[in-house]
Amino acid sequence: MLTKGQWEYCLSEMDRMFPDAHCELVHSNPFELTIATLLSAQCTDVLVNKVTPGLFAKYQTPQDYLNVPIEELQNDIRSIGLFRNKAKNIQALSRMVIEQFDGEIPANRDLLTTLPGVGRKTANVVVSVAFDIPALAVDTHVERVSKRLGLCRWKDSVLQVEETIMKKTPMDKWSRTHHQLIFFGRYHCKAQNPQCPVCPLLPLCREGKKRVNKGLVLIDPI
Repeated sequence: MLTKGQWEYCLSEMDRMFPDAHCELVHSNPFELTIATLLSAQCTDVLVNKVTPGLFAKYQTPQDYLNVPIEELQNDIRSIGLFRNKAKNIQALSRMVIEQFDGEIPANRDLLTTLPGVGRKTANVVVSVAFDIPALAVDTHVERVSKRLGLCRWKDSVLQVEETIMKKTPMDKWSRTHHQLIFFGRYHCKAQNPQCPVCPLLPLCREGKKRVNKGLVLIDPI
């Protein structure tokens, strides 16, 4: 497992590699971010960003989503996976935001998770990005990178991964670390083709060293 000093080195290298890491879901307010993050479940940000410009032009308030039949909303997001269930959640979420939160997305993770379709990860993204509240959302990239490096155990749950990263990372860096781990996993430590030969973290990486020993990673001699 990585020591605190080794993890700090990993964070510094990710900061060097991805100094401008940010939320790639296009949005202009907390409500749009909540909808976009809900849509991104089991779907890429790229695909969501192809749908949301037209969606957000048509639906600008929670009430707008309730003013159309669910079949129309389903059709508007049909290119996104699980569109029927997501359309149902969007309308239920919109109704709850109006009835219980005066039409505004609450700036509180626990309250956010009471909304239909909003789990802990989505809530962490919203409070962090929209309200600048320290939080660390764990998606597939964050989980993969933290486990490959050896910061977390392979058997750790998503919640355990979140708690471990927060424990070993200063609170004021939680949000930044979240985005940099995503960029590192999305563009460098990819699921199918990790860039181990050119990775500055290879000497520390549990999975990388295993791949080297198995001959799966070829390192150019210096």
